[in-house]
Amino acid sequence: MTTTQHIGSAGELLVQYRLLKLGIDSARMTTDSGIDLVVYSPLRAEAVTVQVKTQTAPSPSGGKGALSIGFYFPDDLRAEILALALLSTDQVWLFTRDEARELAQQHNARGNRQLYWYMQQRPARGVGQAPLHAGDVEQHLLERRTVALFGVPAAAPASAVDEDLA
Repeated sequence: MTTTQHIGSAGELLVQYRLLKLGIDSARMTTDSGIDLVVYSPLRAEAVTVQVKTQTAPSPSGGKGALSIGFYFPDDLRAEILALALLSTDQVWLFTRDEARELAQQHNARGNRQLYWYMQQRPARGVGQAPLHAGDVEQHLLERRTVALFGVPAAAPASAVDEDLA
C-alpha cells in the first residue's frame, strides 16, 4: 500500500535523480520544515532551497472532465523553489516562489494555494486565458530551468561524458 509519505518521498527522489543526471548535487532534508531539498549551485557557489510537491498521475477534472494535475502548496512557501513532480511521466516542473504564487489559480483561507493545469495543449481560442494548459508550463520543465535557477547548463552531450569516463 502506497502512502502519501511514499508518494512524497518518490517525488523528492525523482527531483534529485533528474538533477543528478545534469550534474547538480542536492541533499534531502530530514526535518519537516517546508524545505525538502537543498540544491548546490557550483556556478553561483550557493545553496538553493526546494519544496517538492508530488502527484502520481493526472486525474479527470471534476471527476469526468479533461485530464489535469494540481498541486497544493503553502501561501507562506519557505523554499526559494517549488518543484512539482508527476510520477507517471517522471516530469518535474520548477517555479520560483513568486512564479508559483502568481500562477496559482486558487487561494483559500487556510493559507494554501493550488497550481493546476490541463494536460492537453491549449485550444486555439482563449490563448492567454485561465485555466492553464500543458503548453503554458513547458518553460518551467526542469531541463529548461537549470541555467536560470542553478547556473548549470541543461545537459552535456553524452559523448563528452563518456570520454571523461574513459
